[in-house]
Amino acid sequence: MSAVQAEEAPATTNPAPVVDKSKPSVHKTDYEKDIVYVYQFTRCPTLPSASPFCLKVETWLRMTEVKYENVDHKMKYKSKKGQLPFVEVNGAEIPDSDIIIKELSKIFGKDLDENLTLDQKNVSHAFVSMLNNHTSWVMRWWRYSHPGEFLKSAQLDIKRTLNSKLPKGLLQFFFKLGFKSNIKRAIGHGVGVHNSEEIYEFGKKDLKALSEYLAEKPYFFGEEPHLLDCVAFAHLCQFVYVPFGGLKEYLESDCTNLLSFVERMRERYWPDWEEICKTLDLNTHLPKKIEEVAEEKKPEEEKKAEDEEKKPEAEEEKEKAEEKEKPAEEEKAAEKPKEETTESKE
Repeated sequence: MSAVQAEEAPATTNPAPVVDKSKPSVHKTDYEKDIVYVYQFTRCPTLPSASPFCLKVETWLRMTEVKYENVDHKMKYKSKKGQLPFVEVNGAEIPDSDIIIKELSKIFGKDLDENLTLDQKNVSHAFVSMLNNHTSWVMRWWRYSHPGEFLKSAQLDIKRTLNSKLPKGLLQFFFKLGFKSNIKRAIGHGVGVHNSEEIYEFGKKDLKALSEYLAEKPYFFGEEPHLLDCVAFAHLCQFVYVPFGGLKEYLESDCTNLLSFVERMRERYWPDWEEICKTLDLNTHLPKKIEEVAEEKKPEEEKKAEDEEKKPEAEEEKEKAEEKEKPAEEEKAAEKPKEETTESKE
């Protein structure tokens, strides 16, 4: 199964899995209590995750300040439902981004919507459902239909993304083949039966609805962010940082408040955004381990040692050059009185 096929389907209402306490059912067997271990796709050079579902979960963890660690699983694992993301906490696996957030909210007592009114919660549910089950399919349809353009727009290194040593050309062929096979899923959803102009129009209507509800507010329900802000941010980032179909241009012309909102969320919860995109490190939010710091210092120390080694050589070269210059200077000094004598005679 490809990285794309493993991405979660639209939100479901399946209950959390029942865990057999008698044996470990997780990949991370040496887990620490109350640490959430996140399994997701590899990082992307244009945004932390090219999956809105992975970005949603990690943003929620940052908003609630729940301790978490991304597991570098080299794209080897999927949840028992065959999806990414999934998390492991206290020896239990939780799949599906919406179920992850629901279960973690209970475990850690972190409900982002606890102070919302019933009407606001209903509005939030409607928009979240739209984003997960409609807006995201506009993005998915484009990626499935134009895999080469997606790779280029996201600046993805196919070998690193798929964690494979196969030739790049072969990987791109299979990647595109896998993506295009997903077009059936888009058709099954319903969005894929329409032409590109109609599909982009669906996306614009969703973006416009979000923009009009946000209006001049910093967040969708006022001065502080809630679950809808988390979900909207994760989906909007896919339109902003992996642009397609002129929808980023539409945001720039007709929904500028959404762009400001994305920037606001990014500054508040992703101060390490640039570092992530540059290094593709999964855990820039964690304090660096002593070994990592030592490894970073190593090149500097090696360079310093090399400079120290080169010092005697440089001084020796300098002395040789000075020795060569001495006779020439002495000759010049000897000739000078002769010239003065000649001048005085004249």
